[in-house]
Amino acid sequence: MKRKPFLLLGLVAAACALSVQAQTLRWASQGDPQTMDPHSQNESMTNMMNGQVYERLTKRDAKLNIVPGLASEWSQTSPLVWRFKLRPGIKFHDGSPLTADDVVYSINRAKEPTSQIAVYAAAVGTPKKIDDLTVEFQLQTFNPIFLQHLDTLWIMSKSWSEQHKVTRPLDFKNKEEAYTSRNANGTGPYMLVTREPSVKTVYKRNPNWWGKFDGNVQDIVFTPIGNDATRLAALVSGEIDFVLDPAPRDVPRLRNTQGVKIVDGPENRLVMLGMDQARDKLLYGAVPGDKNPLKDQRVRKALYQAIDVETMRTKLMNGLSVPTGGLTPSPLGSYNDPAIETRYPFDIAAARKLMADAGYADGFEVTLDCPNNRYINDEEICLAVATMWAQLKVKVKVNAMPRVTFFPKVEKLDTSIYLYGWGGAITDAETMMTPVLRNRGEKGVGAYNYGNFKNDKFDQLAAQSSGEADPKKREQLIKAALMEVKEQVNVIPLHRQVIPWAARTNVNVVHRADNWFETAWVTVNPK
Repeated sequence: MKRKPFLLLGLVAAACALSVQAQTLRWASQGDPQTMDPHSQNESMTNMMNGQVYERLTKRDAKLNIVPGLASEWSQTSPLVWRFKLRPGIKFHDGSPLTADDVVYSINRAKEPTSQIAVYAAAVGTPKKIDDLTVEFQLQTFNPIFLQHLDTLWIMSKSWSEQHKVTRPLDFKNKEEAYTSRNANGTGPYMLVTREPSVKTVYKRNPNWWGKFDGNVQDIVFTPIGNDATRLAALVSGEIDFVLDPAPRDVPRLRNTQGVKIVDGPENRLVMLGMDQARDKLLYGAVPGDKNPLKDQRVRKALYQAIDVETMRTKLMNGLSVPTGGLTPSPLGSYNDPAIETRYPFDIAAARKLMADAGYADGFEVTLDCPNNRYINDEEICLAVATMWAQLKVKVKVNAMPRVTFFPKVEKLDTSIYLYGWGGAITDAETMMTPVLRNRGEKGVGAYNYGNFKNDKFDQLAAQSSGEADPKKREQLIKAALMEVKEQVNVIPLHRQVIPWAARTNVNVVHRADNWFETAWVTVNPK
């Protein structure tokens, strides 16, 4: 009888240990966030990780609808004025209160030249404090997707930033190190505990979060695992609970693996090829006459028509892609217009004729820059494209590298041809046209146009659409603009991704079309 209390205590301790273990989420991806500065790098993985710590005035629900976030309500008091009311009592992780001063500071910080979301911050106008819990935005011109732009802007603590001398975004492309490289202070559901780049990032639940947890995760341990097989083995063995990006070739096997499940759906993301159309001579290549053949529309179209995206979809992507001629992350961006969405046909004979007409019947040499841990099968896509372009006698050197090296390289326009992707929660064409396709200019316009092409007709149409209040007129402007880029082949679209997630069967997750993994919604059940 004397042994029973000890036995009971042992059982209780074991149950508690199991409960604690069940509330720790261990997950992995092929890549790693680039920085903990929420305004520095506009890259999905980085945004998603920072989004567990930092919040916005608005947020997205599971269906990507915009709902109240740090602001409990808002109104458009005139076509050029928006007013937001902050929730009272919200505190940053360091205990300081959230006020209108923090919002005004954060929006202005996001407009700095070292911010990769400057184009969105500029689009929401000038923020002004009305009182401690009220902020007003004054626009210079009408913005048809004001709330969509605002939903990209993270709110930071003004006092914390001043204390740690990080009042402007970290200059990541020039390898700047700052306190925000490895530290964070937001209002969100999780608090950053430790950050070891390329090794491990640890978070713990914020006990004072104003929101509602739909899951039970107390602690998060994220580990980047670059090798597909190693990442898969860790999941199957139970070493980790969730994988954001299983290799497509492994998905059929995972569907039939005991203890593992696949959760998948389409992503709002366009994968494409960009080309240097500005330099008179290729930066990386060997071309007869020492020219830049990518400045010739016939060459760009030939490269486009030499890519067999259907074979790529079936053989390389295992069906986890949707080939498209569209130029927006979602077909909703082009209003599902078949004239825009339909690809130019795969036609080697036509491609060879275009090359000959342009004076490149014998091809040329060029380097294709490619990330190897950002998009699904990114390096493999580049290798497949290189093989296909060989049919045009174009000799391609695939230069694959980790995302932490790739993005700073292309941001400096240090490239001739590159693989790139663009997407997220916004389905409107504006999110693609202004930052990615317009001529490079001020306030972030064309900041992601790494091919540095200039298409003045498109630029004018896109600029008009950005401020057009009439929906029908705006639709006509957007369609005309996208058709212009398609005809000039300023970029070569490949496909929209279909995203599979892989998890242990005891882990419940919510899949979103922007490939956003929201840990506050995750439940880890006992095994």
